[in-house]
Amino acid sequence: MVGMQSVAVALAQLTELAATPTVARLSDSFDRAGHEIALVGGPVRDAFLGRAVSDLDFTTTAHPDEILEILAPLAQTHWDVGRAFGTIGARIDGNTVEVTTYRTDAYNGESRKPKVAFGSSLVEDLTRRDFTVNAMALRLPKLELVDPSGGLEDLLAGVLRTPARPERSFGDDPLRMLRAVRFSAQLGFDIAPDTLAALAALAPDIERISAERVRDELTKLVLSPAPVRGLRVLVDSGLAARVLPELPALQLERDEHHRHKDVYEHTLTVVEQAIEYETSRGQLASPDLVVRLAALLHDIGKPATRRLEPGGAVSFYHHDVVGAKLARRRLRALKFDNVTVDQVARLVGLHLRFFGYSDAKWSDSAVRRYVRDADDQLERLHILARADVTTRNRRKADQLGFAYDNLEERIAALAAEEQLAAVRPELDGAAIMALLGVKPGPVVGEAYRFLLDLRLDEGPVGSDVAAQRLRAWWAQRQNDAPDSP
Repeated sequence: MVGMQSVAVALAQLTELAATPTVARLSDSFDRAGHEIALVGGPVRDAFLGRAVSDLDFTTTAHPDEILEILAPLAQTHWDVGRAFGTIGARIDGNTVEVTTYRTDAYNGESRKPKVAFGSSLVEDLTRRDFTVNAMALRLPKLELVDPSGGLEDLLAGVLRTPARPERSFGDDPLRMLRAVRFSAQLGFDIAPDTLAALAALAPDIERISAERVRDELTKLVLSPAPVRGLRVLVDSGLAARVLPELPALQLERDEHHRHKDVYEHTLTVVEQAIEYETSRGQLASPDLVVRLAALLHDIGKPATRRLEPGGAVSFYHHDVVGAKLARRRLRALKFDNVTVDQVARLVGLHLRFFGYSDAKWSDSAVRRYVRDADDQLERLHILARADVTTRNRRKADQLGFAYDNLEERIAALAAEEQLAAVRPELDGAAIMALLGVKPGPVVGEAYRFLLDLRLDEGPVGSDVAAQRLRAWWAQRQNDAPDSP
């Protein structure tokens, strides 16, 4: 659980926040216009948790047109994409601000969008929010803490609980179930027993929520400091079976005659280790969504490829290839962007390539191909391959670690010698066509691939030697071609 500050310190921090120019100007402007306004939700919660407050959320009696009229003179820019939900956003003194009209809303049980009705009471607005720890407000300008649902007590206890009955709260907006999972991971809080029971009972309702909203919550979960806590809740509640079924599928049935590593637990360990490498290596901006998704999905091809072999062995042949296809399909269904889909699928497809390096040292050609196939995902592949070592056999783990150290050293040495990161044939398409006297077509691609293999196998040979070898390849190809009728 995130450490709690003393209540006195938190209240002092909230008072200090209320005195900042942005908040003070907003408070004064709404008060002079005759409207209530309160700092609400995340900023209040984070003040008690001792976390930095970034974006500022407010709630008010003013309706959207009135909010816009008050904000416009104060803001460098403003937007109203959330107007239908009562929200107006603005940029004031470099701070992102959102002001929302007091609301009451509810789903009709079928639609994916809530019915929005504006309210007139701060308490009513707070009790319709997702969790008690997010249902506290600091009324301005009088600096009165409003906490109708016991959010402060739940913060002190490290518990996530809904202000209303959880069945009603999740029935109003099923996405709140995923938010419970996410906040559990982000804040390190336990989910109250009745709230947890409602997650399991209402899990099928998550299918009423659009893929985009599900994706956004899963992304926030995966990017949290300790996502494994939330991932376990996601699986145990039955939500994962609805939004990410490949994850619970890793809980493979055990067989008394065939033993293999627990793929589900292995996956969660890989996620944790990938986060550690992501941070310690310092080559990527952390948190990195692609690394974490690849770690989460790297073995999802195993259930489909599991084979029980004679003698008690278990095999998962080609689970990397199958897994890459499954990862691509799932991420597309969740509406991830094409770049993320391609990068994660590539890493899943390559994650096994390293294993075996410690038993048979690769040739320089094999190292070049490893780099070429990883392309701009090489650092992420380094992280995934290292994180995938979860054996408890210390000798084996050290052996694999030393082997990967050696591989990275060889990659660095080859890169320094021949600019490995930009491996290209020494003749481009235009030079190939001129040399062979051919027009654009499949033969140019074949020639290009021949030269690329030459470059990977032998390193830089120079354009003259490349041209000579290409002519010899072309002559042999023509001799091998069947006679024309």
